[in-house]
Amino acid sequence: MSVVTFLGIYFVRVAGIDLAVVGAAFLVENALRGAAAPVFGALSDRVGRRALLVPAAAFTALVLPCFLLVTGPASLFAWSLAIGLAGAVNMPVASALLLDLAPPERRQAVLALNYTVMSVAYTLGVMPAGYVAERSYAVLALLSALGYVLVAALYLVALRTPVPVETGRRESMLRDTVSAFSDRAFLLFAAAAVIFPLSMGLVVIASPLFGAELGLGEGYIGLVLGGNSLIVAALAVPVATRIEPSGPFRLLGAASLVLAAAFACYALVPHPAAALLVGTIVFSFAELVFSSAVPAAVARLAPAGRRGAYQGGWALVGSLAMGSALALSGALRGAFGWQGAWLSYAALAVLAGASLYWMRARLLERV
Repeated sequence: MSVVTFLGIYFVRVAGIDLAVVGAAFLVENALRGAAAPVFGALSDRVGRRALLVPAAAFTALVLPCFLLVTGPASLFAWSLAIGLAGAVNMPVASALLLDLAPPERRQAVLALNYTVMSVAYTLGVMPAGYVAERSYAVLALLSALGYVLVAALYLVALRTPVPVETGRRESMLRDTVSAFSDRAFLLFAAAAVIFPLSMGLVVIASPLFGAELGLGEGYIGLVLGGNSLIVAALAVPVATRIEPSGPFRLLGAASLVLAAAFACYALVPHPAAALLVGTIVFSFAELVFSSAVPAAVARLAPAGRRGAYQGGWALVGSLAMGSALALSGALRGAFGWQGAWLSYAALAVLAGASLYWMRARLLERV
């Protein structure tokens, strides 16, 4: 993610590609990732997680640094498709693996612990990555490749013995793959909770470009985003442990309203550096809730034996949301400026928060 944070800047400023084209490429990448994720998630329910995770990590190590070869729209879309295919395995199968290992009554705390580790890693990556990017994107590409080589090696060592996979009633591979999207409760939840992956895309991918266009350097942007990860790393486990007894659905509406406040800060705080800093800090407090509550909620909705399929279904929703963040921001910025774009996102977050609050009783009855 420390690489992805600065790719929007790289493709626009260094490769000289129009922002609208870059946004479309991010959308295509995430659309492919999302479309293929339910297939790989359902497949992992049958063949196990290791058989997919190790090759995906190795493939990512090979493809990710190839962003340096992007010189125009054609090569950008080719690179985006390759990265999207790798992510289609990584996202749902890694989530399903973590849920395999977590006791059902402790899933939210375990997910928070995992998210804490990722936040620490992101902090350790994005802070220096901003300064590395200012000097050499080639070095940043090399470090990204080495990182995924390490991921593949860790999977090989850690998964030497099979991990038990929950079993349930089997249908055809196609039915298992699309099972989440025939589930009314899942669809209802996903329609409102889509605000959370969209917000991640806005903060990680769109806000750096927002800051850069207002004159902020990559080093400062990386420092602010790294500070967000420090807050999450410090508080995610205590917050998840505290809210876990009430279930994953209860506080998601409130978290969405906090997102609305964060987007309003981006729009209304007058100085660019202060706007990025304050908005990102406020966003962190919403992230403390939804980072563990959303995947735990999806796990609660999944029938026995379809954990990978449901995580894949949510990966499709999340990928489309994150992938649309830059394209949507480019369109809204062109029409209303950055201030109008952030205020539009704030209004959407308020609507999502009201919907999540309204439906929480129904979802609790389902599980």
